[in-house]
Amino acid sequence: MPTSSSIFTKRLSLAALPAVTRRAGVTGPAVDPRGLSTGIVHFGVGAFHRAHQAVYTEDAAAAAGETRWGILGVTGRSARVAEQVGPQDGLYSVLTKARDAESLRVIGSLQKVAFPGTDSEEVLRAMASEEVHLASLTITEKGYPRALNGELDTLNPAVAADIAALRVELRGPSFAGPARTSLGLLTRGLARRYAESEAPFAVVCCDNLLSNGQVSRGLVYAMARAAGADGMLEWLQNSVTFPSTMVDRIVPATTEANRLEAERILGLRDEGLVVAEPFGQWVIEDSFPGPRPSWERAGATLTNDVGPFEVAKLRMLNATHSLLAYLGALRGYSTIAEAVTAEALVSEARSLQRNDIIPTLTPPPGMDLEEYGESILSRFANSNLGHTTVQVAMDGSQKLPVRILGTVADRLAAGELPHSGALLVAAWMVFIYRGRDVNGRALVLDDPMAEKLREAAAGSETGLADRLLGLEKIFPEQVSGNAEFRRSVASSVRRLLAEVP
Repeated sequence: MPTSSSIFTKRLSLAALPAVTRRAGVTGPAVDPRGLSTGIVHFGVGAFHRAHQAVYTEDAAAAAGETRWGILGVTGRSARVAEQVGPQDGLYSVLTKARDAESLRVIGSLQKVAFPGTDSEEVLRAMASEEVHLASLTITEKGYPRALNGELDTLNPAVAADIAALRVELRGPSFAGPARTSLGLLTRGLARRYAESEAPFAVVCCDNLLSNGQVSRGLVYAMARAAGADGMLEWLQNSVTFPSTMVDRIVPATTEANRLEAERILGLRDEGLVVAEPFGQWVIEDSFPGPRPSWERAGATLTNDVGPFEVAKLRMLNATHSLLAYLGALRGYSTIAEAVTAEALVSEARSLQRNDIIPTLTPPPGMDLEEYGESILSRFANSNLGHTTVQVAMDGSQKLPVRILGTVADRLAAGELPHSGALLVAAWMVFIYRGRDVNGRALVLDDPMAEKLREAAAGSETGLADRLLGLEKIFPEQVSGNAEFRRSVASSVRRLLAEVP
């Protein structure tokens, strides 16, 4: 909802757009929002999507002179984004912050935002429309309902409810009520498309998961199997693809100060504002059974093998981000940029990259991995972004397995002890256990497993590492069962606990 300071301020809208785009310092939209038709349904219409895929899609449509790639955005559990951009006719702006300059661009590719609690049927109709050719996902790691073995968590009540709803809809034209999960709504949308036309379709996963296309495909297939949808499964196999992607752009949380800055530039209020760094990258597996936007004309890379790009980014950038977030937060740094000013932390980051991560990687074509690591640190040093350590530290239980534990497992399998990887795991543990930094400032634990993490951490300092390493949902046996790694983590925990008494 609009903040109290903006109640009497005119909002960004289509009616106000002509005047806005005549203001100094404002550009966009690159396409006329009024002339677009919906061609994409996007699940997880948070800040990252609005600063990344929606921008690429608008630029691709403009470059190709096409009007068929408008986006229907779908929120998660909250209607907040719908409330932010709905009154603005889907318009929002991106405030791009370089180290010493800002620019502001209005984006018009987002036609509408739907909230599953009230708009699930609208999403299903869009998914079935032959004018819509693909769905994309940025629902974060915790949006994928997986059990310990990585398979669909059918014991999750929300998943079970979505499977039951899918069974109802497969029996004939009917609406079985609001979806409970993004994957459930996606699968029900695919079922509606199968029932009405069997037209080909693509599901483009853009989340920070290894082989993210395979992950989303596996969960959709599992949901269809659980609902007994044999005919739909055959159609999925023959006519629906799940391209993997790698996405990269730093998008910090938008603050009220950011909104006031944008308000001064726009001359009106933008509740849907997002903030981003200048850099952006998108690598997409070229596997589409039907039309798609010309994303390569907007700077994206289309390739037959996303894997090397994906693993390099997740292990190099995201793991380094997490290390700086936990160590930085514990040592009293509010932002990632502040943490990068500490030479000791930069040294730890380089050690993680060069000693633990790079030996596990196959470089993507044309990439020097050490240079890539230095470019990452340079981007993190952008103090104008205000990316907080606590924001990067959130959802650690979901992020660590993807960002660092694969590296740890690979190094252990090679007979090497990843000391910096152990330090990252230890910093996460102390972040949970202490709950405050060296100056006594509280550190918020924002994690879907927060209660279980606190329960496991509670107790003496001596057994902290062992207790948290015992969490099977996070740590695989090849990591937690390695005695040398356990000792290294415990040693780093003791050191960090002494630093933050």
